[in-house]
Amino acid sequence: MKKDGPWRRHDYSYSEKWRSGPPEWQQPGCGLFLRFLFVFGLVVLLVLGGMGILALLFTRAAGGSDSIAPLVWAGGCGLALALPILAGTIASRAYRRITMPLAEVMAAADAVAEGDLSVRVGEDGRDNQFAKLAHSFNRMTAELQRSDQLRRNLTADVAHELRTPLHIIQGNLEGLLDGVYEPTAEQIGGTLEETRMLARLVDDLHILSQAEAGQLPLHLEAVAVPELLADVETSFSGQAAAKNIDLTVQVEGDPADLVIMGDMDRLDQVLSNLLVNSLRYTPQGGEVALRASRLDNTVQITVTDTGAGIPAEEQPFIFERFWRGDVSRSHAEGAGAGLGLAIAKQLVAAHGGTIAASDRATGGTCFTISIPALAAPPRFVPA
Repeated sequence: MKKDGPWRRHDYSYSEKWRSGPPEWQQPGCGLFLRFLFVFGLVVLLVLGGMGILALLFTRAAGGSDSIAPLVWAGGCGLALALPILAGTIASRAYRRITMPLAEVMAAADAVAEGDLSVRVGEDGRDNQFAKLAHSFNRMTAELQRSDQLRRNLTADVAHELRTPLHIIQGNLEGLLDGVYEPTAEQIGGTLEETRMLARLVDDLHILSQAEAGQLPLHLEAVAVPELLADVETSFSGQAAAKNIDLTVQVEGDPADLVIMGDMDRLDQVLSNLLVNSLRYTPQGGEVALRASRLDNTVQITVTDTGAGIPAEEQPFIFERFWRGDVSRSHAEGAGAGLGLAIAKQLVAAHGGTIAASDRATGGTCFTISIPALAAPPRFVPA
């Protein structure tokens, strides 16, 4: 076994000394500051020393006495010494207030460029531009770190969502090839349904990525919200009736004022995603209501139900990708991939609106969509 030599003990003490960070004189930017201070001080000494000598020569040339000339020379030399000390003091304060913060931000920026998104710079708390710069930098790195974590989570979630149907398809096909399963219509239909679910997942991810990047094509037109709600009610009335759920539509105010500029198909998709969730979590005999109203310069659409509601600790996450209120539910039980609310949020944002969820005082959940209304909407004549 190789014995530890003196150099190992020295290296250990060296690392212990640096464990709490390098000394102040070796902080980032200190070397540059020292070189600047040396050159600046040398120049000041040379200039002011020369001024003192010139002052002595001019005093003698002007006929000054021998007693005045040394005083002038001594004053020039004293000035030559005092000014560098003053300059050094000012430079030291400038180093602590300007050079050190800038050097710290530069070192942190290099760390971010190398992939370390956990780096942060110190904020002295004083109201100055460098404190604001440090605060902005920390906000930027925190957002970058959050985005990177979301990207990692998305990759893991997509892999998880794809793994189950792919294993089912693979198992079914291998069973058919090995003769374990008979190629019946039921067996092939189950495999086909899994492929359709994969196609829906891929389509949802494509829509979500386009909406988040601001590249989702929208066919904008004047949309009468009452007509939009009536179409959605017609599409889901059969599902609601099958579960004995009362699905209603309420329009408050003049229907002519409930007009927005939007994509009819995308808005229909938003409401469909919300209704799917409401119908899924509302028990038999419950109620689901669609309402439209005008509030100042916006049109508000609400989707309310009498289901179990959303726990308060889960409400901040319901619009994230692959979120499910009940993780124990499987696709076979009607649970989706957890992209519906995330897509709804991005589609509403693409229309310049907002969406929020809250619990009702009487029980259940209320989703509220706010979209800017047309300033002068055209008059729609009822058919």
